[in-house]
Amino acid sequence: MGKTRTRGRGRAYSRGVPGLSGRVLVVDDNKVIRQLIRVNLELEGFEVVTAADGAECLEIVHRVRPDAVTLDVVMPRLDGLNTAARLRADVRTRDIPIAIISACTPYEIESGWSAGADAFLPKPFEPAEMVRLVRRLVGWPEGEGAEGATGDAEPVVRPAG
Repeated sequence: MGKTRTRGRGRAYSRGVPGLSGRVLVVDDNKVIRQLIRVNLELEGFEVVTAADGAECLEIVHRVRPDAVTLDVVMPRLDGLNTAARLRADVRTRDIPIAIISACTPYEIESGWSAGADAFLPKPFEPAEMVRLVRRLVGWPEGEGAEGATGDAEPVVRPAG
């Protein structure tokens, strides 16, 4: 029951890219963090669907067909690393970009690469940095005001190749 979906209201504040999809599945057991991520992505023109844990993510991912998934690591029922591994093991979801947004240890980051994560953003994070990371994952160009983040969190993105 923890999932929400953006309503079909007008996008007066949207900075989305016409012709490019932008649906993001946000998975975090903390309702406040889910809302923070959802609101910031919606303001940039993304459509956001949320899930409270990895099990719920796997229940809805085929129906919502996201362009990217953000995962917390520590969640009930199914954690983010195992969720990432299951998404990568499924032919229908293996190419979806995955960002881990969590207070990760170096071991969890290494395990995340092995599970198939494409990027990590440590908590606490600057919302603008999170938006830039998701834009990059879905292939959108940098948005307005995208330069010069001043937050402590720096994303770690899997090197190409």
